Amino acid sequence: MRRLIPVVLAVLLVAGCSAAGSQETERFGGTGPFTLVIGRDTTAYLQPLLDRWNQTHPEERVSLLELPEAADEQRAQMVANLQAGSDRYDVLGLDVVWTAEFAEAGWILPLDRAMFPLDRFLPPVVDTALYRGKLWAVPYTSNAGLLYYRKDLLAKEGFEPPKTWAELRKQARTLRTKYDIGGYAGQFLAYEGLTVNFTEAVQSAGGQILSPDGTSVTMDVARAKAGLDFLVDGFREGWIPPESLSFKEEESRMAFQEGKLAFARNWPHAYGPATLSSVADKFGVTRLPGLNGPGAGSLGGYNLAVSAFSKRQKSATEFIRYFTSLENQRRVLADGSFPPVWAELYDDPDLIKRFPYLPVLKQSILSARPRPASANYNQVSLVIASAVSNALTPPFEEAGDDVVASMKGQLDEIIRVR
Repeated sequence: MRRLIPVVLAVLLVAGCSAAGSQETERFGGTGPFTLVIGRDTTAYLQPLLDRWNQTHPEERVSLLELPEAADEQRAQMVANLQAGSDRYDVLGLDVVWTAEFAEAGWILPLDRAMFPLDRFLPPVVDTALYRGKLWAVPYTSNAGLLYYRKDLLAKEGFEPPKTWAELRKQARTLRTKYDIGGYAGQFLAYEGLTVNFTEAVQSAGGQILSPDGTSVTMDVARAKAGLDFLVDGFREGWIPPESLSFKEEESRMAFQEGKLAFARNWPHAYGPATLSSVADKFGVTRLPGLNGPGAGSLGGYNLAVSAFSKRQKSATEFIRYFTSLENQRRVLADGSFPPVWAELYDDPDLIKRFPYLPVLKQSILSARPRPASANYNQVSLVIASAVSNALTPPFEEAGDDVVASMKGQLDEIIRVR
C-alpha cells in the first residue's frame, strides 16, 4: 500500500496538470466565433471588411459590437466589461492613449512582435502600441489633426492657407464678417477632444504638458498660457462661434461640410464625407497652424488588442494580423478615409491622386506628438478638459495664467499618486 501511494499521487498530479493545461489551451489558444469591439463606424466601411474575413473563416466568424462615438464613453464601457473579467469582448479597438492603462491593469495581452510587419509601419504609430518594452496592441489606423479650409473663399480674398495663429485669426475674422460664416472651430465640448485641442495648442506654442513617459509634469506656464489664450481669444472675439462649445468630431465635421465654417480642425476621416457634401471641390487641408509657424498635432488613431479574458485569443490574434494587412489598410483609406499605418501607402501615386492630402497627412503624422504613455491618462484628460472648458466659457473672468497654474498643480497630484 505504501508503494502504491506515490503512484496514485503521481497519477492524480498528471491528471490535474492535464486539466489545467487543457484550460490554458482553451483560455489562451482558443478558436471560434469572437467579437470586435470598437467605436461607432460613421462611414460604413467596416462591415465589408469583416464580411471578407467571415467568408473565409466560417468557424471563426467575427461579430461587430459598436460603442459610442465619443472616446470617453468607449473607454467607460470597455473598462466596466474588463473590470468584471467578462469574456464578452475579444478584440479591442483602443484609442492609442489607452495602451499603458490597459496593459498596466492586466486587461490586454502582450503580443509577439515577429507576427506583425512593424518595420513597414510609420515609426511614431508603432510607438503608441508599446509599453515598457513590450508590444501590447497592433496599430490599425493612425491620425493627426488637420486644418480644413475653404479654398474658394481664401482664393477670393487672395489668402494663402494660414501657417500661424495670427494668420488664422486675421483670415477667420475677415471671412466671418464678409461672408457671414463661422470663422474657426475644433472639438470644444468638455471631453477628450478638448484635451486634444488644448494639447495641440500647447505643442504648437513650443510646449508640452507631461514628459513622454508620463512620469512628470513638464508644463511651461508661459507656453501653455499662449495656447490657452489662442482659444480663449477666439471665443471672446467671436471668430470661434459659441455653439462650438458643444462640438465633438461629428458636429464640427457637419458644420464645415454644410458651409457654416471657414476653417475647422478635425481628423482625416472628415475628408471623405466632405468630398460628397456642399463644399466638395471648395475645400483643402493643411497642417495645423502654430504660434510662429506650422504647429504640432496630437497623434491619434486606433490600436487592436486582445482581451486578457477572451476565450478565443488565437482567433482574435489571427484576425488582427488579417485586419492590419497591407490589403486591408488600403481599404481602410479608400473606403473609410482613415489614415493607414503602412508607410508605403502614403507614397502610392494612385492613392495620392484620389486623396491629394496624403503628403500633408504623412508630414502631419510624422511631426505629431504622441500623448503621454500614462496609466493615469484618463484622470489627466479629465483635469485638462474641465479646466479648459471653464476658461472658454463666458464671461472669461479667470486669467489664463491662473487657469494654467491650477491645472499644473492638479496634474502634479495625479502623477505623484501613481
